[in-house]
Amino acid sequence: MTENTTNGPSYTTLQSIGDRKAQLLKEIRKDSDQISKLRRDLFAKPTVPAKKSGFMPSNLVNKGASVLDGLLLVWKLYRKFHRK
Repeated sequence: MTENTTNGPSYTTLQSIGDRKAQLLKEIRKDSDQISKLRRDLFAKPTVPAKKSGFMPSNLVNKGASVLDGLLLVWKLYRKFHRK
């Protein structure tokens, strides 16, 4: 009284089993390649745009502020150690 049923496709020849195996292997390799690509994209460093060369007002302001800060430091040190 037991029924012999399977949930998958039934294969009758070794050739059909070999064909299915080849098809599954091809799908697995395709999925593996896709996973590898996604993993590389996930952990890749973002590309930094190339620095613009030429005149940039922000660079001029930053360098000017640094020079002014240095001059103020020299002036303070001079006044502190020059007095007798």
